[in-house]
Amino acid sequence: MNCKHFSKCGSCNLYDITYEEALKYKEKSLKKLLSKFYSGEFDIYNSPLSRHRARAEFKIWHKGDKCYYAMTNLDKNGVELLDECPKVIEPIQRVYLKLLESINSSNRLKGKLFSMEFLAGLSGEVLVTLIYHKKLDEIWEAEALKLQEKLNISIIGRSRKQKVVLGRDYIVEKLNINNKEYSYKYFEGGFTQPNPYINKNMIEWAIGNVKENGGDFLEAYCGLGNFTLPLSQYFNKVLATEISSTSIKAAKENCKLNGIENIEFIRLNAQETAEALKREREFRRLRDIDLNSYNFSTILVDPPRAGLDEASLELVKSFDNILYISCNPDTLARDLEELTKTHKVEKAALFDQFPYTHHIESGVYLKRKIVGA
Repeated sequence: MNCKHFSKCGSCNLYDITYEEALKYKEKSLKKLLSKFYSGEFDIYNSPLSRHRARAEFKIWHKGDKCYYAMTNLDKNGVELLDECPKVIEPIQRVYLKLLESINSSNRLKGKLFSMEFLAGLSGEVLVTLIYHKKLDEIWEAEALKLQEKLNISIIGRSRKQKVVLGRDYIVEKLNINNKEYSYKYFEGGFTQPNPYINKNMIEWAIGNVKENGGDFLEAYCGLGNFTLPLSQYFNKVLATEISSTSIKAAKENCKLNGIENIEFIRLNAQETAEALKREREFRRLRDIDLNSYNFSTILVDPPRAGLDEASLELVKSFDNILYISCNPDTLARDLEELTKTHKVEKAALFDQFPYTHHIESGVYLKRKIVGA
């Protein structure tokens, strides 16, 4: 990557080979891990080489009378002070240096500032969270309001037991999925996919695999509805579950934002979802939902790095069609040991969500094996 800090900043640890070589390395690693379960072609989605990251966190390093952006260095024994970060998307690039310059011109804004978080989207909106080791007062707020207006961004100030929202605590992202635009509220502190270009690829790949399945759809670990909203148009009814109350709040708002009416978002973790569908437990959160009315054909799971627990695996196996999006190929391979007892992997994909790193995002689509075939 064309960056003066490349090979020194620890945020890019695949620095000594070309991007194409790095992608081939990831592809080879993933194919080796999944070779026991799938021998077909992999769909490979490569990232833009720069301007691809919509979420970014930077340390703030104080040196003399100035603040600098900083990241832990590659050797993890210090920091690299940053003059640039070509990874972040264009809306962040627009304010990246101007923001720090303005902060350095204000003792109130730079004093005790220790971290800065950016959240942006292809829509152009930018939300910046300034994190401090001090109480934020009215003078700080007045200075920050001027900065917010000057750069046309939203600012949140945080310190111990304090959150000051000056504009909005979310951005509205717009994604074009298969020539249809979807709007999403991304809230500060909530999970969002960091690479919007690869996120679009992931959603369209998922749709391509299941759009003819019909029936009803279940999604576990649904987050703010990233996959749920576009997939909902291909099913009669959708039930989507997630443990984070922040994400469920965002998902319900996103449903209204897009005028979608066939989704029920419920706050349940994966094990509770399994217990509810097996009728092992009753939940007040489901009191207005008739589970018997659903005729599920397809499930999508996008679990954390730990993969699926035993109860979730049993739930997933009860579906004829399974979409599994994974941020950890090792736990995906572990879970496929169980899932391929009853299902066959029909498609597999590699999504290069985090270029210049060892991280591999992948997806598999499984269908129930036909007995006797």
